[in-house]
Amino acid sequence: MSTSAPISILIIDDEVPIRRLVRVTLEAQGYRVREAENGHLGLNEIAQQPPDGIVLDLGLPDMDGIEVLRRLREWSKVPVLVLSVRDREEDKINALDAGADDYLTKPFGGGELPARLRAILRRAQPGAETVIVKFGEIEVDLAGRNVRRNGEDVRLTAKEYALLRLLVQHRGKVVTHRHILRELWGPVGEENIQYLRVYMTHLRQKLEKDPHEPRHFRTDSGIGYRLVETG
Repeated sequence: MSTSAPISILIIDDEVPIRRLVRVTLEAQGYRVREAENGHLGLNEIAQQPPDGIVLDLGLPDMDGIEVLRRLREWSKVPVLVLSVRDREEDKINALDAGADDYLTKPFGGGELPARLRAILRRAQPGAETVIVKFGEIEVDLAGRNVRRNGEDVRLTAKEYALLRLLVQHRGKVVTHRHILRELWGPVGEENIQYLRVYMTHLRQKLEKDPHEPRHFRTDSGIGYRLVETG
């Protein structure tokens, strides 16, 4: 992402009022905004002039937004924030599993959209895959597989560390239960949701100041978990 040119965002949405609202909101933050009114036009725009980020509606007139995501992820890792009226857990899970970086439902808060966008754009910056990640009192050394809290080593089991590493690698993004279970237990592990809850409880007990009011390891009810760096 260039530091000298404005960050470019492509809005793919068929509703003119929504495109106008998103454009005004993002241009006020200094972004350069382009628009596409359907999925085919959006994919063509991305191929011809790749944006730094995408705001994508799911209810497009020519193809479903999930299909846009699937096609896009065959050849591009550009960050995508889904902005949709669909608020069912199943819709959110399907979008995240298809490659969305985050999901925001309409209507949205004027400050929340830019904040979510900033978070997914940060992860896409060169050097975003840092070796040492710090948040709150916690420091994770991904190369050395060391975890410290307030400067003191924290002992984690192999599964606890694998869960922490996965959340750190996707920090700021909701990681679905399905994705975590596949990564930690393999294709046959998608039914082990109770195991996942147990390991998340252990992680919070070892790393959160107040495990019952977690600042960093947040639950997106029915969908998955998100590592929040500040809170």
